[in-house]
Amino acid sequence: MGHIRRTGAAAAGITALVVPLAVALGATPAQAASCTTSKGPYQKQVEKFLGRPVDGKQSAADCKATRAFQSKHGITPTIGYAGPVTWGVMDLMNKQKAAGKTPNKAGKCPVNKGRIACVDLTRQLSWIQDGKKLVYGPVPVRTGRNGYETRTGLKKIYWRNKNHVSSIYNVPMPYSQFFDGGQAFHSVGVSVWNPPGSHGCVNMTKTAAAKYWSLLRNGDDVYVYGRKPGT
Repeated sequence: MGHIRRTGAAAAGITALVVPLAVALGATPAQAASCTTSKGPYQKQVEKFLGRPVDGKQSAADCKATRAFQSKHGITPTIGYAGPVTWGVMDLMNKQKAAGKTPNKAGKCPVNKGRIACVDLTRQLSWIQDGKKLVYGPVPVRTGRNGYETRTGLKKIYWRNKNHVSSIYNVPMPYSQFFDGGQAFHSVGVSVWNPPGSHGCVNMTKTAAAKYWSLLRNGDDVYVYGRKPGT
């Protein structure tokens, strides 16, 4: 595969724009800039996650805390509404935390390949292991959204470019390690919990992507399995 084709395909991994939910909630752009007084369907769950009093009633303090969370992770509209997208991100965070230091407890990522990078789409987690030994992680990742899913299966890293930039969109993709066509590990400038997801790449924080860069090499195995929520 030529360099031009690689860089063009790599653009598939650029960060996705969040589709506004203002229409779904009946909010106008002006309203989207203010705090909602409406109780969301996941009010109690969101309150509990944020450490707020769990009474199932929307308060100004509840809205402020929810808006701060939404703003941090690019969830729109940022109006403090305890809806399915906000709770979905929180629920995913809870499941990621539950993985602890045994992300491969179910044995779904191969332990007979030596060093391998595992990507669990269901929990949006990735880690590096060597046999049964956990080498690094797990770390939260942001994989392909609906219609641009990160492809599953056993792959190998075939091309690395530390300072990669998409030639089509001029989007920086630092620490890129390509393992399946235009799909790669790379760092991203938005929250790794930012919905709805990437265009196929496995997005990571700069810290995690830099660590993956230092630990992996061309020819190393990558195993992707599971299914991203919402795809």
